[in-house]
Amino acid sequence: MLDLAAIESAVGAVFDPDLRRTLAELDMIDGISATAKRTIRVDVAMPAPGWLQEQGGRAIADAVKGIGSVSKVDIETTTMSDDRRDAMLARIREGRPERPGGIGSRTRVISVASGKGGVGKSSVTANTAVALTRLGHDTAILDADVWGFSIPRMLGIEEPPAAVGESMIIAPAAHGVRAMSMDFFVPTDRAVVWRGPMLHKALEQFLGDVYWDEPDFLLIDMPPGTGDVAISLSQFLPRSQTVVVTTPQPTAQRVARRAALMASEVDQEIIGIVENMSWFTGDDGTRYPIFGEGGGAALAADLGVPLLGTIPLLPALREGADRGEPVAIAAPDSEAAAAFEEIAARIVEARPRVRSHPELVIS
Repeated sequence: MLDLAAIESAVGAVFDPDLRRTLAELDMIDGISATAKRTIRVDVAMPAPGWLQEQGGRAIADAVKGIGSVSKVDIETTTMSDDRRDAMLARIREGRPERPGGIGSRTRVISVASGKGGVGKSSVTANTAVALTRLGHDTAILDADVWGFSIPRMLGIEEPPAAVGESMIIAPAAHGVRAMSMDFFVPTDRAVVWRGPMLHKALEQFLGDVYWDEPDFLLIDMPPGTGDVAISLSQFLPRSQTVVVTTPQPTAQRVARRAALMASEVDQEIIGIVENMSWFTGDDGTRYPIFGEGGGAALAADLGVPLLGTIPLLPALREGADRGEPVAIAAPDSEAAAAFEEIAARIVEARPRVRSHPELVIS
């Protein structure tokens, strides 16, 4: 005899990686029945056409085939009605903050900023996110560099975001990191030529319409400088912390200081400095400081914050970014991979300050 109750329990425990709930929690199971001696049928209601991909079907089959004498699983899918889908979305959003990092959110928002382009800020963002994930933290990235977006390519994300109805966007993921970027919406032969209000609205939608589901960390890859995007995000996410990326050059250090001053102006806590391109190690084991020395340490001392880490120049770091393989994957035993692990650990330790509104004083 087939134990249909045990089978239903096993199918209900299958995890939907996009909506981040089990099938039972999502009310996606419409029925389970025995259709032959060792064959069962599972009826699944999907929130959108094509939702249940091959991987999900395999997960259901694997969960069931380990129970009793089941040898075959037939999966039949239908699409939820609009009312049923909207009710499901309301359930999974219930009790959640309006946006990650907002009031009541447990998500720590880390803005990764730089004063100028070309210092490897996006590479630092992508690799730090992967390092945080490997430390066991649920991590996502908002690619707010709306003119120079590059996060999806660096992570190797090839699939576009998925839409559930008209009110929810599911961010795709790679290497355990979810990401949302203008890269998904702008053709390769087009440039983003937007003024401040359009940028403000796009960022608001990325934060509010994307189903982030309260990750432990949301890293924001900021555009270089101190323009409209930085101002908008400081309004949306007033409790975010900031990491500033620079290179060893004194010139880069002076420019990066402006990004730090911007963060201070909008009352965002600067938790540290990351120095990128710190040295190149030759075949003889000698470290060559190609871009000079000490810029990161000098900036950290100037601002009174820690130097979170120094990252060497490494061909595998650049090659991995082009292939969509973070350095933890492309060169796991390298100096660069170790540096990102150290930076991620120090970010975890840098707990946010308790009082985010200094004008409120308890006497």
